[in-house]
Amino acid sequence: MTTDDIKKLLDRLFPWRHARLNRKFKDHLFRFLFREKEDLLSLYNAVSGTDYKNPDDLTIMTLEDVIYLGMKNDVSFLIDGRLNLYEHQSSICPNMPLRGLFYFSQMLQGYVDQKELNIYSSTKVSLPVPYYIVFYNGTAKLPERSELLLSSLFDDGAHKDEGDLHRDAALECRAVVLNINEGYNVEIMKKCRTLADYSAFVQKIREYQKEGFDSPKAVALAIDYCIENGILADVLRRNRGEVTDMILTVYNEKLHNRTLREEGRQEGARRINALHKRLLDDNRLDDLKRSTEDPEYQELLLKEYKL
Repeated sequence: MTTDDIKKLLDRLFPWRHARLNRKFKDHLFRFLFREKEDLLSLYNAVSGTDYKNPDDLTIMTLEDVIYLGMKNDVSFLIDGRLNLYEHQSSICPNMPLRGLFYFSQMLQGYVDQKELNIYSSTKVSLPVPYYIVFYNGTAKLPERSELLLSSLFDDGAHKDEGDLHRDAALECRAVVLNINEGYNVEIMKKCRTLADYSAFVQKIREYQKEGFDSPKAVALAIDYCIENGILADVLRRNRGEVTDMILTVYNEKLHNRTLREEGRQEGARRINALHKRLLDDNRLDDLKRSTEDPEYQELLLKEYKL
């Protein structure tokens, strides 16, 4: 066996050898940790200074996919007349208010449709009040609390001689940025243990990387440390593999997407072959010929045969 053969074998047996941190792992982990209503309610109470007890008071409204933007938001929910959008960021992004505007537009449209509100009526509709919180745990230095405004993105050069047009602009969206790195927003961390543990876990990964450990080893050591010290211990014990996959494996996203496309092609070919066989068995030769030339007619036949 040659050296190259040995390397290929090791890569197959130990795929983590060349793994890197998925740059979006903090976003994935944030959504994972706050996917249950109980944890999300705890976070809301900590941020808002409220003391709600019943998780069923909270209605999840997270957008799974805003198709025309190709973006997903982290967590959004409705409670006590408040429409909350919670996002996680590990890098500074001054455009968050614009993203928030798009998200709120979609969520409010869904709310109007769900409640069957008539926006063309002479009667005023009642809408929930939007609140936008961004949880930041990147490495840049930010204050405990800051704000990003949509109006800060408006063209400074537009009609600059006509006064402060920003003040009179038709739109505004405010994103409140909370720094959740170690030592910041301590009171919020005390009230929401999951958020504090999340921040501590991310910090341990950074520390092990700074010590020179590669990404897979840094993640493994951080998980071991957190379990031993009661930091996300139950979550990490029960979901160690899933959390590790979340942090490391998505780095090979191109391969994953290529695999999905290939599987899709194989499934498509299987359906078409099955259709051709059924048409031949039923002696529908004219339909078979037309199906090869007319994709819409082919889809009708696939539905007819329930393929």
